[in-house]
Amino acid sequence: MTDGALALETRGLTKWFGSKLALSGLELALGAGRVHAVVGPNGAGKSTLFHILLGFLSASAGEARVLGLDSRALAPADRARIGYVGEDHMLPAWMRVDALVQMQRAHYPRWDEAAFRAVFAPFRVVGSQTVAQLSRGERAGLSLALALGQAPELLVLDEPTLGLDVVAKRVVLEALVDLAARGRCTLVYCSHQLDEVERLADNLVVLGDGQLVCMAEPEALCARVRLWLADIPFRAPDPAEVPGLLHARVIDGVTQYVVLDQGDAFEAYLRQVGALTVRNMEVSLPRALDALLSRRPAGGPHA
Repeated sequence: MTDGALALETRGLTKWFGSKLALSGLELALGAGRVHAVVGPNGAGKSTLFHILLGFLSASAGEARVLGLDSRALAPADRARIGYVGEDHMLPAWMRVDALVQMQRAHYPRWDEAAFRAVFAPFRVVGSQTVAQLSRGERAGLSLALALGQAPELLVLDEPTLGLDVVAKRVVLEALVDLAARGRCTLVYCSHQLDEVERLADNLVVLGDGQLVCMAEPEALCARVRLWLADIPFRAPDPAEVPGLLHARVIDGVTQYVVLDQGDAFEAYLRQVGALTVRNMEVSLPRALDALLSRRPAGGPHA
């Protein structure tokens, strides 16, 4: 794909499950050749988004495009350009591992044996084993190895390390770090493990209630969210009146404000409402995300 191309795009993407709204007019444009981490609480719409993009589900309204193609009309040749690893690592339980690998080799004309072996070999799986005989970690390793073996232009990962032991998780993450460093494909990665997100992602897509809350590089997001500590001896201002407020609490008489996109003028505001002392601090990525998702600022999503 050329520079500036989009790997994934949605326009007004909406999905209802009965009376439950899973995605609400979602607008996304994710560039090719990057590592995009999709984060948000359970029920934010992450897996639903992936399933629509991959053509597993139909949208109720709107449009989804993958590698420039309508996700509703992906041909087998188009799907060969897309790798997918889900949290359940669904593989045919009855098949022998060697037969499954041979089938995949024959199916994908761009098969990359070196990429497959780099992930698969450390798990030391015996080819005569059936998939049903593998541990969860071994299935995860096999799933990722098969996805990388097809040499995809786009790799979609939905909680690929969920439930894995330390050794299996390390192998999977090292493979993804290496893939990201080589820049051979676009990674779209969903995980609740923020240490993994910080290590892998160069773009964060924050979802909440089926909507885009924020999209930014991790460092840029942390720079936009600040923690202010204010000693306000009298009545604190109404939270609805605090500019950019994401979260507020009082600890040992000191009010802590986590705010979005507030510069030095916020100190002047705190002084104006009666603060005797004011300090501000940087926040970690987990705290910034927690604040963004616990209370969304007025005015909708922030680009």
